[in-house]
Amino acid sequence: MAAHAPEFAKRGVKLLGLSCDDVSSHVEWVKDIEAYTPGCKVTYPIIADPNRELIKILNMVDPDEKDSSGRSVPSRALHIVGADKRIKLSFLYPASTGRNMDEVVRALDSLERASRNKIATPANWKPGEDVVISPSVSDEEAKTLFPQGIQDCWPSIQ
Repeated sequence: MAAHAPEFAKRGVKLLGLSCDDVSSHVEWVKDIEAYTPGCKVTYPIIADPNRELIKILNMVDPDEKDSSGRSVPSRALHIVGADKRIKLSFLYPASTGRNMDEVVRALDSLERASRNKIATPANWKPGEDVVISPSVSDEEAKTLFPQGIQDCWPSIQ
């Protein structure tokens, strides 16, 4: 996450970490993150949740993984919260699997464009590639929203 912080900052995204460890563990953990990724700095806050109350509320508990004391460990969860304070997207990986930050950035770009332009992005879409106009947009509205023109390429509706 810290290595991708500049990409998130370009998009106006504020990062916040949540961990079931205590604050002193975070201090040491940040050292590890910064050592593993030279030149990278953890500049975002990390919330300590040693009683695991927040991870339960946010459905971030891995039901299959346990720590040495037998308690469930957090999954590798990530929630994208919109300006309206509502969750727009959630990723939930098992504790054993790291997150794909390139996919998170791609999803952010898709969410941002979809919120502004009444479009949807296809699987594996990347910025600059074709998008799909939302079905709720009429042909007349599409001409106004997309004056540069559109390509109708769906054989099922022609």
